[in-house]
Amino acid sequence: MLLNPLPEGAGAAHDRLYRSLRARIMHGELAPGVALTLRGIGRDYGLSMTPVREALRRLVAEGALALSASGRIATPALSNDRIEELAALRSLLEPELAVRALPRAHPALIDRMEAINTAIAEQIAKHDASGYIRTNLEFHRTLYLRAQAPAMLAMAETVWLQMGPTMRALYGRLNRTELPKNHRLIVAALRAGDEPGLRLAVRADVTQGLRLLAG
Repeated sequence: MLLNPLPEGAGAAHDRLYRSLRARIMHGELAPGVALTLRGIGRDYGLSMTPVREALRRLVAEGALALSASGRIATPALSNDRIEELAALRSLLEPELAVRALPRAHPALIDRMEAINTAIAEQIAKHDASGYIRTNLEFHRTLYLRAQAPAMLAMAETVWLQMGPTMRALYGRLNRTELPKNHRLIVAALRAGDEPGLRLAVRADVTQGLRLLAG
């Protein structure tokens, strides 16, 4: 059960629901293959069927949810081929975003990324899968926003969204006990202005773990 009532604020009910569910899926709060119903979401969020239907329609269109021939809506359980495809997209998009951000990676930005790394380590110590995914994506987004390439970043976020439940499953398999080494390499490359090193570290960071799932 979601049990996540929406906060008051501007915007249509379906848009607020869409953003809430989108964040939960992207951050791995829902495992792969979890079924969602209009009635259940409407009850948990205190909404009628119309905004729930519209929010789910948008999420299905983005690939965040899967719609079966029978009308069942669920978080996607990705095949190995699909995981490899999305990993390939990450390996293309994210190193390019990082390199475009490099000329604007000022010391305050790098310090912010170091602070996020500390937060990631705290989530690892708590064995909080969703917290780890959320802060890990924050680490990447913080850098990529400096690329000033909104269309490319939007594409990367769509990939993150489609992979959220799968990343939850990956976290359990990795059994992390310390910060990913590639995060340290990314920060070091930023400080040194090392474009080839940055490209290599980002590509390794976004693809290494996914190979375990597709292997």
